[in-house]
Amino acid sequence: MGRHSSSSGKPEAGGEQQYRKEEKHHKHMEKLAKLGAVAAGAYARHEMHEARKDPEHARSHKIKEKIAITVAAGSAGFAIHEHQKKKEAKKHARHAHHH
Repeated sequence: MGRHSSSSGKPEAGGEQQYRKEEKHHKHMEKLAKLGAVAAGAYARHEMHEARKDPEHARSHKIKEKIAITVAAGSAGFAIHEHQKKKEAKKHARHAHHH
């Protein structure tokens, strides 16, 4: 189950501290996913420019551009997923603190 130590998918003993650690992990992954989306988007723009500049190899550049667009979309989706996981961990940490 990834980084969790229990098979239920929830952090074990340690309560709030464990949830804070999980929140930090998801925040880090969200930032990396955003960076990946930006980088893939920039590469897609580069390949679009290359397709116009180099008509002899335009087909190859257009394929690379479409792949980069797909990677950017996937990375953005992963960033949204990690943002939601971060919010869940934050909510759990607040509840663990009150109990």
